[in-house]
Amino acid sequence: MRLCAWYLYGEKHRGYALNPVANFHLQNGSVLWRINWMGDSSPRGIGASCGMMVNYRYFLEETASNSALYLAAKQVRASEQVLALVAQFQQNSKL
Repeated sequence: MRLCAWYLYGEKHRGYALNPVANFHLQNGSVLWRINWMGDSSPRGIGASCGMMVNYRYFLEETASNSALYLAAKQVRASEQVLALVAQFQQNSKL
């Protein structure tokens, strides 16, 4: 879960999210909201994402500002759950 959070939040290509689905949602002003362990236990879900599923949340009054922040400053808005996982990854990672 920590590695998944880091991949979605911290891994970048030219400053934007490396994952194309994450990049799509973040460009549209979403918040990286929740990572669900075994949220997709289908064979395809296991193969594609080790069964993890991600929720992106759209707060309608914030989508324009979130999108602008991501596109201009390359900053990702994320929930406390995701940020806590990212912090745990950073503390324990040798990357």
